[in-house]
Amino acid sequence: MNAENGSVDAGEPAGLPQSPADGKFEGRFEGRSAFQHLVRDALVRAGAEGWPELVLADATFEDWPLRDRAVVDALQAWSKTGRRFTMLATRFDGVLRNQPRFVAWRKTWSHIIDCRQCRNDDPLDFPSALWSPAWALQRLDLVRCTGVAGAEPRRRVLLRELLNERLRASTRGFPASTLGL
Repeated sequence: MNAENGSVDAGEPAGLPQSPADGKFEGRFEGRSAFQHLVRDALVRAGAEGWPELVLADATFEDWPLRDRAVVDALQAWSKTGRRFTMLATRFDGVLRNQPRFVAWRKTWSHIIDCRQCRNDDPLDFPSALWSPAWALQRLDLVRCTGVAGAEPRRRVLLRELLNERLRASTRGFPASTLGL
């Protein structure tokens, strides 16, 4: 957003309010492109700032930009000793089919990635979120792709509690490789 005339800059998705000077978005977002922009930006910041843990949750990850080279490059930069990545879904078949770059990255870094599945959960009632100890994003309306994001401790604690409930009821899913005869 151009502060002088209120116009939206060409590189800034509509529905995405201006981030504060530290680059961390705070507040409400609206629209698929704004959501995807925030996911990309968060993963870049995760690597740059050394976030030790990431939890990504979504029923299918259909709207997530996991196939983008920039996302996989950001995850590669983030992947270091002592990092943990948890992925939680109702099913992973769409990720396997439509997100080949991410699938290849997942195979390489399987030792730090825990993929969990809640097969019996209603996809429409499943959380869609990115959580880290430093910042969190949560989609509240999947149809309109609206939600909130920020670094406030209360938001992060409440979201982590919600994700922990689902993780406790989950089973392993999305193996890094399939062994066969």
